Amino acid sequence: MQEKENEQENFSKFHMPRWNELPDIDLYLDQVVNYLERYLESYSVNKEDKIITKTMINNYVKQGIMPAPEKKKYNRTHIAYLLVICILKQVYCISDIGKLISLTIKSFEIEKAYNRFCANLEISIKNVFTRKEFPNVEKMTEEQYLLKNVVQAFADKLYVEMKFLNKN
Repeated sequence: MQEKENEQENFSKFHMPRWNELPDIDLYLDQVVNYLERYLESYSVNKEDKIITKTMINNYVKQGIMPAPEKKKYNRTHIAYLLVICILKQVYCISDIGKLISLTIKSFEIEKAYNRFCANLEISIKNVFTRKEFPNVEKMTEEQYLLKNVVQAFADKLYVEMKFLNKN
């Protein structure tokens, strides 16, 4: 019982690193994979699947889902894209993620879009694990409501998977 409460508390304190918290030095592919694995392993819905691999990253670049590295190095922008992709791919297909990212960065610069994603994801995860509703839904613009629903899908799946796994 204590383990279940600790896990719920862990999820209710979920924090996505904001733009300024991402590494401010360029990283090689292996370093990026290690960073993402360490950060996201606790929040992966399906524990058997790899969160990210070098091949996956190369495929996201080839598919145009994220920008190509610069001189084989990845910067803050790349890491932000990959954090969003790693979270959303647990509930959406890669082509849909690409569409959602494209739509968002048409309206907002990458730093603001990423920080909004993080804030909304944190609210959704905290709310689903504390049984609260997302605040001020009726006052949201269409873009805000879309973002809320995108991240809510992940939070809901995470909650269901955690409850299902704890019962086995």
